[in-house]
Amino acid sequence: MDKSPLVTEQIDAGELLIREFSKQIPVQAAFWLRERDSDEWYFYLASDQINDSNFDHAYGEVLRIVRPQQSLWIDPFQVKVIGIEDPLAKAALDVMVKYPSKIPTRYHGRHFGGLSVDEVYIYALPLSAPA
Repeated sequence: MDKSPLVTEQIDAGELLIREFSKQIPVQAAFWLRERDSDEWYFYLASDQINDSNFDHAYGEVLRIVRPQQSLWIDPFQVKVIGIEDPLAKAALDVMVKYPSKIPTRYHGRHFGGLSVDEVYIYALPLSAPA
């Protein structure tokens, strides 16, 4: 199976989603992740304000932001909202602490938050204003 790369347009669409989503729900970690045996990239938004009682509200925010854009580069079904206690969120935060940077980090480890992964693209947060 050919692996599709994460392209600049997807990264930019993710940044837009982070900025807009953060206006309603603060984001502590955001990343694109591709599991080892998959060709699909998924975009994760992690917040300490996301829990079992408000997943529907968080996904509603994703739809509100993504739908008007009708972007080819991010589909609402690719977006996963998770709480900060999720193992994937913890893994992203661990990488952000271990490798602090003002630019995104590409993680090429074999395991990430309990998943076997090919690659994870972790945004440096908070995002600076768009150029």
